This record gives sequence, structure tokens and C-alpha cells, in this order.
Amino acid sequence: MRIKPLPPQLVNQIAAGEVVERPASVVKELIENSLDANASSIEIDTEKGGIRLIRVRDDGSGIQKEDLKYALSRHATSKIFSLDDLVHVDTMGFRGEALPSISSVARLSLTSKTVEDQCAWRITVDGTETCFDPEPASHPEGTSVEVSDLFYNIPARRKFLRAERTEFEHIDLVVKRLVLSRFEVAFALRHNHREIFKLKPAKTGLEQETRISMLFGRAFLDQALLVDFESSGLRLHGWVGLPTFSRSQSDMQYFYVNRRLVRDKLVTHAIRQAYQDLLFHGRHPVYILYLELDPSLVDVNAHPAKLEVRFRENRLIHDFLFKALQRSLASVRPGTENSMDTRYPIEQNPPPWPIHPTNSNRPFTQSTIPFSVQEEIKNYSTLQGEIGGLQNEVSTQKVSNGAEILPMGNAMVHLHNIYIVAESKNGMILVDAHAAHERVIYEKLKQQHESDNMPVQPLLLPVRLDVSTREADLVETEKQRFHKLGIEIDRIGAESLVIRSLPSMLTNANPEELIRDLIADLLEFENTNQLEEKVNQIFSKMACHNSVRAGRKLNLDEMNALLRDMETTPYSGQCCHGRPTWVELSKDELDKLFLRGQ
Repeated sequence: MRIKPLPPQLVNQIAAGEVVERPASVVKELIENSLDANASSIEIDTEKGGIRLIRVRDDGSGIQKEDLKYALSRHATSKIFSLDDLVHVDTMGFRGEALPSISSVARLSLTSKTVEDQCAWRITVDGTETCFDPEPASHPEGTSVEVSDLFYNIPARRKFLRAERTEFEHIDLVVKRLVLSRFEVAFALRHNHREIFKLKPAKTGLEQETRISMLFGRAFLDQALLVDFESSGLRLHGWVGLPTFSRSQSDMQYFYVNRRLVRDKLVTHAIRQAYQDLLFHGRHPVYILYLELDPSLVDVNAHPAKLEVRFRENRLIHDFLFKALQRSLASVRPGTENSMDTRYPIEQNPPPWPIHPTNSNRPFTQSTIPFSVQEEIKNYSTLQGEIGGLQNEVSTQKVSNGAEILPMGNAMVHLHNIYIVAESKNGMILVDAHAAHERVIYEKLKQQHESDNMPVQPLLLPVRLDVSTREADLVETEKQRFHKLGIEIDRIGAESLVIRSLPSMLTNANPEELIRDLIADLLEFENTNQLEEKVNQIFSKMACHNSVRAGRKLNLDEMNALLRDMETTPYSGQCCHGRPTWVELSKDELDKLFLRGQ
């Protein structure tokens, strides 16, 4: 058959499949255009789940009459003009595909007015890229785009749309995501002439929290940690949920790069590592985070939907996110507020491969203790305060006379030989002694592990490993990094490796499986935490089996010693398995139980 050029409308309809998936996709593209026009107020109206009508109106800079026809033509844009502009793009849109793609699968009307125009101008199209004759119209400064009868000319696509309620739920979610990206912009959303929400600009921290609570409930902010870190030209700020406020699915995870919502596996991996051994199995963290960096360090032209990005410095971004969140979560201890505004610098030149990422930033104040964990448990009742994670003045204060009430309170009774009941300044604290002691021992073991080089155990019989040339090149290049982890591995051929030693703690591990996992992590993230995870799993089991057991009676001195250690131990709110270690009942909550003051 002969080769023929496709009609413009068919070309647009084919391309529209990458941009317009459902009504929510249309709403997203139109709102992003409004944001790029520096709008301070955006109104969204939908009917029948957006299938019958989508109208987005803003008070932005508008479009000049002569440019209206270009706004509806493919690959015509005001965002970029050269390849260099694409490298430094900082706008939400830049492809020039949205409006022509939408108009090719729906009826579209574009009305706009600039500050210089005497009147507004309207243009109506159906995707044929013809009849671009503007007509005078009445409209304030800004732009309105009406999209009606979505997929009217593609019945097959229309059949795949869901029920009206489902489609509007997707629209509602898209708008909420964009609402969180621009606190300075007012938003209003209506469906079938019913107002869903109307939000004023949120310029102060309190107003921003009010906006978040309106969209996601106050419970999130009550259990959230405010973070603000800045280093090496990077800034991370926003809110992260405490480990106790987690979800069974990842539906409350919002990450913005230069105010653009993204889904990136590098980011997800860094955040998951920051929450390791803090979440109960099967749970997911909750967060709303904003990463600001030089636009030239991130490539947003990775996918038509612009949900995926590529970072030019993967390792720097990964380490920055991990360390920022790790420090924030570790800072939450009894007696501290659940917020942090910290701008102390993270290392300007981080090591190429952090050996102990879970604790690399925590100051070490304790030398290796020669006795075993079991001996340490026997010595716990001596009350020397040595099992605690980080020693400070709090752990040495005397509370036996009950005159001074510290953050975790003063122990009163060991209830059922399981729970410690303590009187706190605000009310009453209940502590799971086993879970709390488990975290204390676990953090101590990790600190002891960091203080010395990792013990190495040579393999009785070296293990040969066949890999690809790329993997063998990587191992040869990063041989020193493997050595620091206690792994001796050599290249003996173009596609062959030999494993000669492993860390002594992992002598029972499968060497081939371990090395393959490490190499995979290095290829994927330019970093690896597989070995550290395996070591931490061993520490977790040791801490669990050697901590105070339920049924063992503790005296007051032993209970108070554990409370003091909790006050100085990072992550003391959760055990190694993510279970909470303590809860507090305030005096007001106790009064409500007995109807006092009612």
C-alpha cells in the first residue's frame, strides 16, 4: 500500500490518547495552563462527571487575539522557544499538546481577554484545526475554557468511561493534588451546580494547615511532623505523618518537585528507607512533601503526562531526602513537639555510598561494650543508664522522690507485669515494657555496630557468580565500596565474579542472592541498602529475644531507668516491628471518662 499523510484531526485523536485518558485528565491540563498564566483564582465547573461539561475559568494574564489560533494548534506554545529553554523549564506545561488534543476529542470553546484588549475574544473548535476565526465576547481579564461532550466523536473511548460518580471522584482527586501545589491560589470546585469546596489563598502556615485539614481531615495534621531542610541548593519542606499514623495503602502520598506532582521510584525508595523498622508490616507512610531544586537538575520531559521525572544527580537527591526525613523522624522523642523547622546543613559532599544509612547522621557517644546482649540484660537493673541510645542530661536525672516529672513521667506500677503506668505532667502514660526495651536495645546494637569495622568471615569455598558484562564492570568499579561493607569480591572474567568473604553476621546468607540484590540496587538507585537491611533484621531479632519479657516483674528503679532511656533513644515511639511503644492519656481525656466537669 502507498504511504499517505494522516488527516490533522486523526493525528490529534491518536496523540490525544497520551494526554486525555478521562475527564480528570482534561481538568488537570486546563488547571495547569491557568497556573502557568499566573492566575490567582481558578474556578472549575463540571457536569455529569465532566463528560457533559468541564469549564475552567481563571483571572490570569489571558491570551491575545492573534495567538488564539496558535493556542489550539499542535506544538505551539509560549513556554519554550529553544532546546535550552526545555532544559530549564519551570512551567507546568510546555509541549503545546493539551488544547489541540482535547479539542480533537470534544467540543471546545476558548474565551480570553488580556489587560490590553478592549474586549474578550472567543474561538470555538472541534479538532479539525479549521475555522480559527475569533469572535468578540464578554469576559473579564483572564481565560475560560469550556469542554463539552467528551469523546463524542470516539464512541469506543466513551464506552470505557466509568459511572458519573467515579469520574467525578477522579476529578476531585486531581483538583486536590493541584490545590496542594499552589497555596497562594484560590480554588473553587462545583459539580452539577453544587459547590464542593471553595478555598481562599493560604499564605500563612496556619492557613495552609487549614486548607490541608479541609481536604484531608484534622487527624493528619495532629499526627504530622513539619519538616523544612535546606542544603546543597536543595530544599525539602512539608508534612510527614508519624509512624503511628500510617495507611494500609499508598493513597495519601504527595510529592512535588518544583510544585509539580510526581511519582518517582527513586523518591519512593528514599522515603521508604527513612521509615524502615518504624512501620508495622503492610503499612504505608503518609506525607505531603515539596522538593525545590534548580530546574536544570531535573528532566520533566520524561512522559506526556509529566508525572515522571528524571534527576540528573540521583545519588544526591536520594541521600538528601533520606537524611532529611531520617533526622526529622529521629527527632521525635518524648517531651519534644511534633514539628521541626531545621536548616542545619547536611554534608555538602556526602560519601559516595553511605555504609550505615539508617544512623549515619546520629552522633556516636558510646564505645563498644565488650559484654554480650544477654549479659547486658542481666545488668539492666544496675541502673547505669548504659542501654539508652543517646546519652544526655535527661538520662542521669534522679526521679526517685517523685518531685520532678520528666517527659515520660515517673513510674508508678507494672500493670499485669506487661505495661508500665507512669504519671506525666499532662496525665498518664502507658508503656509496653517489652516493645520499648526492644527499641532501646536495637538502637544500641546499631551504634555498637557503627563504632567498629564490620567483622569479615572468609568463605570456606569461594562462590563463583556469572553476571552480565555491565554488572561485572560495576563491581570492578565499586570494589572499594563492597570492601567497606565487609564483602571481598573479585572479577575473574568478562562476565564472571568470585565472592571470597562476607560479613560475619551474614555467613548463613545465600552469597549469590545477596550479591545479585546489591548489584541490582546499585544499578537502579546508584546506592544500596540490602546489606544494611539484612544486618538490621538480625539486630531486630536479637533485640526482640533479649528484651524484657511479658510476665517479668520490674521494680520502680528498673521502670524509671527504661523511661529515661526512652527519652534519649531515637524512634522510641515504635518497636523494631513498627508497633507503638507508649500512649498518653491527658488529664482532660481522663476527666471525660468519668464525666468530670460535664
